[in-house]
Amino acid sequence: MIRARDLPGLVLLAACAGMIASCSPAPTYRGEDRAQESETEPAPAKVSAGGDISRGDTLSGFASYYGEKFAGRKTANGEVFDPEKLTAAHRELPFGTILEVTLVSTGRSIRVRINDRGPYARDRILDLSREAARRIGLIESGVGYVEATIVSLGGQ
Repeated sequence: MIRARDLPGLVLLAACAGMIASCSPAPTYRGEDRAQESETEPAPAKVSAGGDISRGDTLSGFASYYGEKFAGRKTANGEVFDPEKLTAAHRELPFGTILEVTLVSTGRSIRVRINDRGPYARDRILDLSREAARRIGLIESGVGYVEATIVSLGGQ
């Protein structure tokens, strides 16, 4: 039962949670052909027949990694997940798409292949394999701001 004296603390907690949730930037998609568009309004991300994502476009936002507990399980494209391979999950990009992912805080980059769907955390754009995360310096923090450039689009 919530007592009247607890109400101010609950209101403060709810306000803090709302402010923290609003701090996470939404993923953005930038392409060379969109250079004249405002950086504050990302172009729509469509990955379907006739979609407007193309080679050279850059996605930016938060990435995390997944590893050992998923080892040996099938990914969304049917492969067996190996945390030592340079792979990643994205919600929409076609399987087989190659991204060059740079962790902004370290400046280190790695190329990964999309072979799974995710991440399922709303504020993230990529889930990297453990090895990819290790090579760019993401293991310790677990989550970091990345820029990912599309090197080549996989088949749909």
